Amino acid sequence: MSHTTQNTHTLQFVPGAEFKRRAAEVVANPFLRKSFRGAMDFLMAKRAAQFPDPELLERQRSLAEHIRRYSLSRLPQLLEQLEANLVKNGVKVHWAETPDEANAIILDICRRHDTKLMVKGKSMVSEEVELNHAMHDAGIDALESDMGEYIVQLAGEKPSHIIMPAIHKTKQQIAELFAEKVPGVSYTEDVDALIQIGRDVLRKKFMEAEVGLSGVNFAVAETGTLCLVENEGNGRMCTTVPNVHIAITGIEKVVEKLEHVVPLYGLLTRSATGQAITTYFNVITGPRRAGEKDGPQEMHLVLVDNGRTQAFADEQMRQTLQCIRCGACMNHCPVYTRIGGHAYGTTYPGPIGEIISPHMMGLAATHVLPGASTLCGACGEVCPVKIPIPDLLIRLREEATHDAKPGHAPLVGQGAGKTAFASLAYKGFAFLYSRPALYRLFAWTATRFRFLTPAKQAGWTDSRTPLKPAAKSLRDLLAERRR
Repeated sequence: MSHTTQNTHTLQFVPGAEFKRRAAEVVANPFLRKSFRGAMDFLMAKRAAQFPDPELLERQRSLAEHIRRYSLSRLPQLLEQLEANLVKNGVKVHWAETPDEANAIILDICRRHDTKLMVKGKSMVSEEVELNHAMHDAGIDALESDMGEYIVQLAGEKPSHIIMPAIHKTKQQIAELFAEKVPGVSYTEDVDALIQIGRDVLRKKFMEAEVGLSGVNFAVAETGTLCLVENEGNGRMCTTVPNVHIAITGIEKVVEKLEHVVPLYGLLTRSATGQAITTYFNVITGPRRAGEKDGPQEMHLVLVDNGRTQAFADEQMRQTLQCIRCGACMNHCPVYTRIGGHAYGTTYPGPIGEIISPHMMGLAATHVLPGASTLCGACGEVCPVKIPIPDLLIRLREEATHDAKPGHAPLVGQGAGKTAFASLAYKGFAFLYSRPALYRLFAWTATRFRFLTPAKQAGWTDSRTPLKPAAKSLRDLLAERRR
């Protein structure tokens, strides 16, 4: 595994420089803001109802954190064990360092099976590598079968939430979309009817597809087992009906033992959607065996790096990889709640996206994102595996605006957010604060001549009130108290 994985794939993400403009557009749209506020309030209330005992929740979070940290501490060994046991189970294992490699592996499998149609269960890693675009370029239809993913695919959009991809859409918009895009469908706002329309379309496709693709929530090293969490049954259809099943996942999803899955699964569903348990929990241990009547005849697992080894190599940033993709940090983030997922322009929006995207895409493309946080701490407080997201955001802000410290390997895009003005300002502050006499003179002058403070202060006053020195410094106030 390389520690400096560079993404060379031409990903169709929105540059970070567009973030402020896109965020401003959403903030200026009261309809979208109301929709996101309502949806996030609903999800927060459902999660809170699942954790009535704060002490019990803390014990569960600590257990989950320890499992994830233990798994990551043994990641190389567990990945080798996972591969060996998967091979014993009849699964072909592939390793992909970049999105291009992942897409090439899957495309090669599809071509060997003369694939015209692939049905997909929900997989954020397939979104991450932009598999649908790669399949389209190769003349293969890749059809999303998760209802939310199906809706955003019909609309030509990207998911705006990692658990609920179409949360930004109303039933009226979905009704219009189905009437326009699905042949023979009339406009209806009946939610049950809309769901049935999707099911009717997808049911036929499951039977026609040569290949089914799914994500993986947990990969168990000791048994070579892949666990898949879902609510709609489409994941099970993708993994059992087509003759070929391809699973794709990030390398960090491995745990040592099956018993390690149980605490993580319990926190995942309750943190994500406020459910005690999902409708389906699939445990996959290989392709169809002799005498079995269903299941794929061939099965593959694609393990994707895409910058994860960069995070793994740094002890603090390794905590990013503890994530189990519940989305709770997004639901509780005051920034995400106001601007939604599309403003970020990356596969993973919200707080988790702000700390994982710089490793996948480099800081040059994403250095703005760690700044899209109030650092209120809500994301860290609700994270079921106790990722210290605010601390990691601060670290990435520093890495984006400074050169690597001596003895530390630079991150991809290290220092990309550094500007001449900011560098000068930092050097000025360092010079001032390291000289007590000069600092006292500065404080005395700033408090006495505060009326000269300019109303316009570069980019600071674009969205904030001007900085103005206090009438008296702390030193002056303490001196007055002592008199």
